[in-house]
Amino acid sequence: MWLLEAFLHSPPISRNLAAMSFIFSLLIYTGILDYEPFHLSLPALIQLPPEIWRLFTSLLITGPGLALILDVYFLYVYGAKLEIASPRFSQRADFVTYLCFSCGIILILNLFITSGQALASPLVLSFITTSVRDTWDQPITLFILTMPCQYLPYAFLLLTLILAGPQAALIQGTGLAAAHLYDLLTGLYPSSGIERNFLPTPTWLMKVFGTQDVVSRPYGTVVTGATGKAAWGLDLSWKRFGPGRTLGGEGAGAEAERPKGLVLAAIVMGVFLVVCGISGYLFVYGTPGWASGVDSGQLPGGTLACWGRNCHSLSLEIRIF
Repeated sequence: MWLLEAFLHSPPISRNLAAMSFIFSLLIYTGILDYEPFHLSLPALIQLPPEIWRLFTSLLITGPGLALILDVYFLYVYGAKLEIASPRFSQRADFVTYLCFSCGIILILNLFITSGQALASPLVLSFITTSVRDTWDQPITLFILTMPCQYLPYAFLLLTLILAGPQAALIQGTGLAAAHLYDLLTGLYPSSGIERNFLPTPTWLMKVFGTQDVVSRPYGTVVTGATGKAAWGLDLSWKRFGPGRTLGGEGAGAEAERPKGLVLAAIVMGVFLVVCGISGYLFVYGTPGWASGVDSGQLPGGTLACWGRNCHSLSLEIRIF
């Protein structure tokens, strides 16, 4: 029950996006859903009647194999970081505006230039590119290589180029282009001559998601200067209630939380062992039969898209200092 409570108290936009992406991709790669009606396709969009749903479903499809887990993980982690910790998005509607713009640019580039079909990986790279601007120049270690944080998106892009080939890297790079174009049009590059924000958050979107005059961040409380207004019946509050305290002092509350912490640690360790087991299976036996049912030519190019094509195992570990 507490696991469901933790899910419901996580950042709502990021958690729902990651959950939908995981469930939808899992249904496709297990063969329950057919891949063909859901990937991005220009002929399917211009025919009559147009298959408009592809604009949304293609953004939820991750790479196959272990890339499914990694893409969903990074989608949630960096999406939540932007949603609740980035000073650039003081309101929920600001993050939604950024999300819609990034998805739109990724769709346009893949429809007319790169011909990508599964676009969760470009969206992940867009989130990473935008989030590292809040931790500029902070050191980060990828495998054994330590680099400034702003080079992390390019390291992921190079990793995709090596493991999945230039086409997958080109598709994933559309997310990088979307993030930089957003920065350009919001005045983050004043040397380019653009010093004002050309992408303001629409007023109607502010009314839909509401505004907050005081926002709680991981690093403290931020006064936004906006007048707090409730949303139009759409309550997406990040955390309605606190964790609660046991009467009688902090010590009793800490004792009550200790078993829950042990269970959480056991679950994390179990997930880690499952991931290691899957990695070892793929390394020894190759791709299982249920993961090779996608016959659409270019398989989705995720962060580790080649996992679905009998590539060697690779353990990805990122430690941020």
